[in-house]
Amino acid sequence: MQVRDHWFMAASLAVLTLGAANTMAEERTGREVAEKICVTCHVSGKDGAPKIGDVAAWTQHSKKGLAKLTESAIAGIGKMPAHAGQPDLSDLELSRAIAFMVSFGKAVDPKKPYASPSSMTGEQLVQSHCVNCHEDGKAGAPRIDDFTAWKPRLQNGMNGLVRSAISGHKAMPARAGMAQLSDTDLRNAVTYMIVQSATYKPRN
Repeated sequence: MQVRDHWFMAASLAVLTLGAANTMAEERTGREVAEKICVTCHVSGKDGAPKIGDVAAWTQHSKKGLAKLTESAIAGIGKMPAHAGQPDLSDLELSRAIAFMVSFGKAVDPKKPYASPSSMTGEQLVQSHCVNCHEDGKAGAPRIDDFTAWKPRLQNGMNGLVRSAISGHKAMPARAGMAQLSDTDLRNAVTYMIVQSATYKPRN
């Protein structure tokens, strides 16, 4: 590996150390998410969803804290699907929607998600799922052993790469087709693949 590549790898890995909760420029406000997505169930109380404006209902649902409430929304609970059925919704956007509904529009949008739990390690997720495309470069996916394929994808920083994994990119569906994954899960998987590609040594 050339010195230039060593420098780029070091810079890239430094970016990877940024927390999973960093704000991304594309993040929508709690009001936007609530009015576009959450109203489908939370206005009428469909399937037992707490209605916006129902203090007693939201007090009951949030009694264990907003972090726990957010974890449930990420993974799905009752008849509510993971990420409210919108896998391209970030954990921060989901947290903001929760803040908006719990406070009836009075709370300031949080700058970090209330929760972004890790359900497995990056290696576990990659080996159980991501390898299906990233091992052989299926549909143009950057291979785990090819750092040159990852380099241009890091030009917009780690947040940009994670955002692509959240929202989906070309043949890859949002959250790799697993809506219950948190932003942290995706960041861990992407980090693992980049590190593996940067340190890959072919067998003799």
